[in-house]
Amino acid sequence: MGRRILVSLLLILWCVPLTEASPNRRRRPVRPPLQLVWHVEDAQGTVISSQRGEEPINPASVVKVATSLWALEKLGPQLSLETRFFARGGVDWQRGKVRGDLVVQGSGDPDFQVENALLVAKALNDMGIKEVHGAVVVNDRFWMGWENGSAGTEPDPVKRGLLMATRLRQALDRHRWNGVIARVWRELAQRRGWPEKVPPSVRVSGGVGADGRSNLGELLLVHRSKPLAFVLHRFNAFSNNDIERLGVLLGPPSELAGMLKARLELAGPEPNLETLSGLGENRLSPRAVVHLLRELVTSCSARNLNPGHVLPVAGCHPGTLEKFFEVLSAPPYAGSVVGKTGTLTNTDGGIAVLAGIAKTTQGVFYFCLAVPGASGRLREARRLQEAWVVRFIDEHGGPRPEPCDAGLVEADEGSVIIKVAQAPGGDPVVGGNGERR
Repeated sequence: MGRRILVSLLLILWCVPLTEASPNRRRRPVRPPLQLVWHVEDAQGTVISSQRGEEPINPASVVKVATSLWALEKLGPQLSLETRFFARGGVDWQRGKVRGDLVVQGSGDPDFQVENALLVAKALNDMGIKEVHGAVVVNDRFWMGWENGSAGTEPDPVKRGLLMATRLRQALDRHRWNGVIARVWRELAQRRGWPEKVPPSVRVSGGVGADGRSNLGELLLVHRSKPLAFVLHRFNAFSNNDIERLGVLLGPPSELAGMLKARLELAGPEPNLETLSGLGENRLSPRAVVHLLRELVTSCSARNLNPGHVLPVAGCHPGTLEKFFEVLSAPPYAGSVVGKTGTLTNTDGGIAVLAGIAKTTQGVFYFCLAVPGASGRLREARRLQEAWVVRFIDEHGGPRPEPCDAGLVEADEGSVIIKVAQAPGGDPVVGGNGERR
């Protein structure tokens, strides 16, 4: 009998959860609910609604709107940047070989991609050049591919140059291609109607270098970039931090801050800008962001652009706006919101920002919504923002979508290749969109 009682007691103790035996166990602290801050004005500048709209926040990638405004006005929407390719040591035209280095002189094209390198390789092949005996040597204003702005840029200029030269060499020589470059070639060939099974290739025997300042050699060809407005559209749609590369042509963030302070008639601590991309600790109030959007619209109009040519439109363009805000990107709201997202995972405790222009049947409204302290809860923050915008649109008569215009251009679209050098007895050729031969 005693043994039976003992076994029963052991079974009872075994079944008791261990958590109940640990009354002092630390519980996870309850996080406070996320709070929206916002500022909304109509097309005439009348404040419709504001919640802490005067308080400076970290605008994250919405800073790219300010950089875009600055670039449009200082450089112009049609600006194209040239990347020049030289043969140091001349060309053996009979053998189709550059005798020395292929020297690349960039001028600050911020959006030179694999597609553009393939255009160069094909142009060199068309000219009869199949091989470079020396190295690919680039200067400090040639960039290829993405770096994630100041968060990922190699600080050593020589190492950075060698990285860019390595990327270019890999794209030029099809024997060095990886799966990504092969896919890019297939897509490029299909878009342009080129034979997919005849890929361009320039073999580079001498490795890579970073210099390109002296003894350039014979100019072979010039790659002229797509217009700046197309570049800005791509940067804003995908919220690409390499928009910071434009600082070489524009100036430092402090100059942009000074321009905004005067232009938006700001007082106090704002604006405070560390970067041109929104990385780091920046400060603008939601009200200032709304006024910035208004300035962008005015500037675009003066240059025969609409804001959807510089910023993405929900439901029309791929990128972060479509990715984060699925309801706004689907009917009936698709085409009614043009905007810019901003996201910081940890900086300043994390923040999600959505700024844009909402078109309703009762009018056009400029808005900026932010959710500070959103680290670890960014999805929840975006749901709050989207629900707020949808409710606002519905309360103002519902969406008034506009038809989508042409989508984002690909990296190579709008680029032009100018072939300068020629074999004895040949003629120079210009190629690209709207080719002249």
